[in-house]
Amino acid sequence: MARNYEVVVWGATGFTGKWVAKHLADHYPQPELAWAIAGRNQSKLADTLAFLDLGEAKPPAQLLADSNNESSLRELVKQTKVIISTVGPYAYYGSLLVQLCAEEGTDYVDLTGEVPWMREMIDAYQAKAQSSGARIVHSCGFDSIPSDMGCYYLQQQAFKELSQAAQTVKYHLLKTKGGASGGTIASMMNIIELAVKDKNIRRLLANAYSLNPDPSFKGPDARDQAKVEYSEDLKKWTAPFVMAGINTRIVRRSNALMGFRYGDDFSYSETMVTGAGSKGYLSAKSISGAIKSMMVTSITGVGRKFLGLFLPAQGEGPKVDPQDPGFYNILFVGKTAAGDIIKTHLHGDADPGYGSTSKMLAESAICLAQDKIPTKGGFWTPSSAMGDALLARLQDKAGLTFSRVDV
Repeated sequence: MARNYEVVVWGATGFTGKWVAKHLADHYPQPELAWAIAGRNQSKLADTLAFLDLGEAKPPAQLLADSNNESSLRELVKQTKVIISTVGPYAYYGSLLVQLCAEEGTDYVDLTGEVPWMREMIDAYQAKAQSSGARIVHSCGFDSIPSDMGCYYLQQQAFKELSQAAQTVKYHLLKTKGGASGGTIASMMNIIELAVKDKNIRRLLANAYSLNPDPSFKGPDARDQAKVEYSEDLKKWTAPFVMAGINTRIVRRSNALMGFRYGDDFSYSETMVTGAGSKGYLSAKSISGAIKSMMVTSITGVGRKFLGLFLPAQGEGPKVDPQDPGFYNILFVGKTAAGDIIKTHLHGDADPGYGSTSKMLAESAICLAQDKIPTKGGFWTPSSAMGDALLARLQDKAGLTFSRVDV
């Protein structure tokens, strides 16, 4: 089927959607990439065009559709090779779009961290995506490209230097500067609300392998870190990492989709490093306590409304300072079954909540649209779908730096 566009940004009027479009405008002037922005409100699309500050450059096309109108959404899907969705919470607004992409053979990327919704989509539309050739790739933002591609890179080094995979990999968030978007907050609150109401959702969230092709798979991992722990690897204190419940399941799914390349006894975990000594310990206790308090508060509708008074609303995001774009640093520590240790580092050059996420999401879509990758139709993760091609793009165009670290 002839397609008018290579990439369409769906939700281009929202906070993150605008930054995705900004990345495309800055790095892929037409006709180098045939792309368009899409939403349901023409005046808001005009605002996005103004935000892009295109000057004399050719503006992208502006397409109208409604996430609740199947015919308009299907027409949108049929016009492009790849669609980028930034419209969340995805459990509310994303299911029909995934269905139509699976039916029409349109590749799809998003930035969801909604584990129950991803499981639902995989179970419902995997067969259709395989039949049509649609490549559906969830979690192409800070959830979970740094985790997934960071582990992928470490394992590359392990195979190269040690001729075997790392049996265990630990992700350590060393330092970060940035804030979450309102869409991310809304998705988190939606998951908590669903979990309170449905014991099956709670059971799914507790399953370390809930996103594996076979969620009944039994591996070495159980629950994610939930309290303060001391890292013998780093000789520093660590706190729970709030995104671990999403990222770890994506990485484990990648391993399974790649034929258990890392081994069927592979173990993966994530944590946040707070420092050494009493200062590091107290900081870890503070973060752990804050996470627990937020979770307890968000159990009730009243509590979620209360938290909403202090958090960005949907469609909003952190204050943007071009002179101080934010960053993050992550250390990966791998250990083979023989006890050999390998370490790698990942640096992101922008706020993980919008700046880095928007670049990673855009480059994932372009990778599917333009790079020659052998991936067939179905539901994939970033590393299992795009591998080396995405790794190169992330370093060339998305501000990520992967490096080997001496033990």
